[in-house]
Amino acid sequence: MNRIQCVKSVQVAFILSSLSIFLGGLFLILAARIARYAYRVVSKCVRSTKGRYTPQAQWLPKTRQTSVRWDGAFLESVEMMLSAQTYMGRVLMILVFLLSIGSLIIYFINCVFPVEHYETFTDETLSVDMGFNVFFLFYFGLRFVAAGNKLRFWFELNSIVDFFTIPPVCVSFYLKKYWLGLRFLRALRLLELPKIFQFLKITRTSNSIKLTRLLAVVLTTWLTAAGFIHLVENTGDPWLDHQNTQSLSYFDCLYLIMVTMSTVGFGDVVTKTCLGRIFMIFFIIFGLVLFANFIPEIVDIVGGNQQYKDSYEVVRGRKFIVVCGDITLDSVTAFLTNFLAQDTGDICTEIVFLGETLPSLELETVFKCYSAYTTFLHGSVLNDEDLKRVKMGSADACLILADTCSSDAYIEDTSNIMRVLSVKNHYPKTRVIIQIIQSHNKAYLSKIPHWDWRRGDSIICFAELKLGFIAQSCLVPGLSTLLRSLFIRKKSSKEKRKGVRRRNAFEGKDYKLLTHWLSNDFVDMTFPEVCRLCFVKLDLVLLAVEFRSGIHGNSILVNPSAEIKLHQNTMGFFIARSKAEIRRAHFYCKVCHSDIDNPELIKKCHCKNKSRRQSLPDKLRIPHSSLHVSDRVLVKSRSLGILPASGIAARSAATMRKHSSSLLDATGMFHWCEAVALEQAVLTCQGQTISPLRDHIVVCVFGNANSTLIGLRNFVMPLRASNFTYQELKDIVFVGSLKYLKREWKFIQNFPKLLLFPGSALSSADLTAVNIRDCTMCTILSSDLRTSTNPTLMDTESILATLNIQSMQFTSGSASGEAAVRGRTPENESVPSYKRIPVITELKATSNVQFIDQHTSRHSQTPGQELDLTTTFPSETIFSDSFLDSLLSTTYRNHHILALLQTLVTGGTSPELEEQLAEKNMLSGNFNNIGFVAPRGRCKLGLLPLSNRLLMDSQDTFGAIYCKALDWFGILCFGLHRLEEEPNPYKNRCVIARPPSDFKMLPTDLLFCVVPFSTTATMDLSICEETCTPRWQESHTNSSREQQEPSL
Repeated sequence: MNRIQCVKSVQVAFILSSLSIFLGGLFLILAARIARYAYRVVSKCVRSTKGRYTPQAQWLPKTRQTSVRWDGAFLESVEMMLSAQTYMGRVLMILVFLLSIGSLIIYFINCVFPVEHYETFTDETLSVDMGFNVFFLFYFGLRFVAAGNKLRFWFELNSIVDFFTIPPVCVSFYLKKYWLGLRFLRALRLLELPKIFQFLKITRTSNSIKLTRLLAVVLTTWLTAAGFIHLVENTGDPWLDHQNTQSLSYFDCLYLIMVTMSTVGFGDVVTKTCLGRIFMIFFIIFGLVLFANFIPEIVDIVGGNQQYKDSYEVVRGRKFIVVCGDITLDSVTAFLTNFLAQDTGDICTEIVFLGETLPSLELETVFKCYSAYTTFLHGSVLNDEDLKRVKMGSADACLILADTCSSDAYIEDTSNIMRVLSVKNHYPKTRVIIQIIQSHNKAYLSKIPHWDWRRGDSIICFAELKLGFIAQSCLVPGLSTLLRSLFIRKKSSKEKRKGVRRRNAFEGKDYKLLTHWLSNDFVDMTFPEVCRLCFVKLDLVLLAVEFRSGIHGNSILVNPSAEIKLHQNTMGFFIARSKAEIRRAHFYCKVCHSDIDNPELIKKCHCKNKSRRQSLPDKLRIPHSSLHVSDRVLVKSRSLGILPASGIAARSAATMRKHSSSLLDATGMFHWCEAVALEQAVLTCQGQTISPLRDHIVVCVFGNANSTLIGLRNFVMPLRASNFTYQELKDIVFVGSLKYLKREWKFIQNFPKLLLFPGSALSSADLTAVNIRDCTMCTILSSDLRTSTNPTLMDTESILATLNIQSMQFTSGSASGEAAVRGRTPENESVPSYKRIPVITELKATSNVQFIDQHTSRHSQTPGQELDLTTTFPSETIFSDSFLDSLLSTTYRNHHILALLQTLVTGGTSPELEEQLAEKNMLSGNFNNIGFVAPRGRCKLGLLPLSNRLLMDSQDTFGAIYCKALDWFGILCFGLHRLEEEPNPYKNRCVIARPPSDFKMLPTDLLFCVVPFSTTATMDLSICEETCTPRWQESHTNSSREQQEPSL
């Protein structure tokens, strides 16, 4: 092949061929635009004229309409083909990409010789390259025709590549000469590689698409920069007549560019031309940024895919759970803290986190710290392949976390519900525990196939439980702290407990709610009898039992009446320290253990003469374990706290009908009234002077017309439960923006004794207008609308409102009196004291308690002491969502515990109630209350003062008070609310869960109790001493035994 030195005049011809076409086309496009604009102006003038130009004005647009149809159809087909929406379009795009790579390969072949040169036409690669460029010219024409904006198309990157590559090849073919020139620009076609891979479905995930884009940019920059250096170094500077050239191969240029981008800079290969050095000055900056950002990201994607794309290997004999949903640093840290804190022994459950996004560096650090029992895999439960990777079918449970800080709670809930649906569709027997934010979204879960609560499928609804806790605390101060202590299992604290105040706060921390099957020797005994025997004989507090009447008739009854008798396989809910203690109730035998006084000696016996009780009929017999049931029988929901109508005796039914003067809803669960118009419920200051409020509940709500709904119905329903008489219902006054309250009102307009007051808790005048001075409790709630990303500032309005209310203190002598639950005794009447308005504040961030109670930092002297042991929490100043996060681990270990908590907090539920709320999103009334005496028979929580007869002696213990209250009144006591040591001007109290039997009682103590329906939850027990004597209790029990009611 003959090669001759390049002539400068011929070299210019190659460059001018590209510039002339580019500039000429640009001139034609601009001229066409000017002509089109002039035509529009003239057409407008013609259409605006009258007379002889009118026929022509009507004719001009018609001419255009006749040509639009054909042009539009052709352009539409070309656009669809170029956008790869058709099969031909995809083939065309792939063919263009492959030919571009082929043209680039021809360029590499011709770069073997280091000096730019001309070649004779005997080179066969030129004819092949000419054929490629003819096709590129055809593709350029299609793109030009389909382009809507010709001017923008002319400056596109692919167009620039065509301008400087196609014309030089055509000139070479005409002159029989060959010049490498700017053909290296074909490397820019590699930027189309990600799109091609997507069309071929090679890249489907976001990470793979991102990886191909990064690689395409890096590779294109590398090849294009090397081509430019190869051109200028081998041709030299034009103004020096190409005298400063140097012979560099294309590989040498690639080496130089890579050394420069990586900032190594060996210096063995350098540029000598001015153009090359100027280019390197700017390329060093660009290459450094590119290399420093893209290369580490590529390494992270490649390394992350290999690390988190593996499959989980099941270890035989070791359980594991799958955690998915909101996998973030905060949620994972909180979950691991709660899950490991509740572990009582060696950690034998492995946690597999399935995240839809790769973990951050901080989250990776957390996983490495807990690498012994945590595994992270990248994927989604919505993908069946990812479900196989995590071995979902072998998992002990699937836990779905919710983002409580989500800006759209509905989308967050529905996303988690779709995750449940995916798991249940592929693995119906896998147990699922889900967190949701809004209560009305629970209706979707019951419609999912294979959802069955008896397998352990559970719903933790934040709005329902949070507002239920706050509502119950309005009637029973200190209840939230007590239930937190009983329901959340944590490792025992080993720190030294100093002082009476700290000692009282720690009392009962070791007692938890546990479940176990009761002994068959309790068959045919009433609940009060079994409860007393467990306390006296076994040192256990039996709080509730699981009622089972057939396959679907399952309910948890808290302190049921003497009419209920126990049968075999009855599950009991105990307050105890450990599982070893509650096993006494399962091993108890009348024959072997009747003479044993030490509860620790009651163990499993093997006597042959053990008394046998008549068991349930076969059709009502329940298997020993409720977690393993037939797949053919699915139970979507269960009753909580509801006594079947067949279990109500005639005497109790008559008592309930005596209190049925008010209307109840269709389920008999709640007090109901006709829908009240918003205007009638709005309270004005003038009306306040006519009918002053007293012993009411003030609810301060922060929200606006665009805020996320809190769900005030979840707050109202526990306070309007039918187990309260109508006289016990307290007025509830909502203070807040009327625009927001109007949105909530349509869900609560059928509940009685509700009032609205337009105002703000930040205004003392508005608080005075609703007579907050004489309220029973004040509650501060805020919408989930996030006004700040700083967690400390999320609770700004709630904190300021709390401080405003706390500043409105007064002496007890000038007040209307203490709340009914506090009670007056000779000891506290003689001491001057101050009354602070009782307030409960909902905080999004638990750490913000420091702004409400400055005692937190001074009292937290115990290392590692938690915030829920400060005086702020026992006095019910705040409520935080952190407690609800702990329920996920508690529910996994025992889903019956969650059911009991829902029973205590919400006041009970039933499948009929859930179905009605799902269909109508509101309660409907029923004017015939005779058939609804059963739902009213459930017990309620109360905080009662000690009567003189119960506390006959100053040396009386909790055990003696417990037995008297149970025998005389049917009241079950399970905790104390005790005054803190002096100085205590505000009469703050601490919570003691399940005091020991020999615990000395004080006259000022208040009892946390489960109260029967016929007893007022806040009454003095001395009122009913005359009617509730032991003889009356005995006769009542005997009469109930004779009536042969169905039993447990």
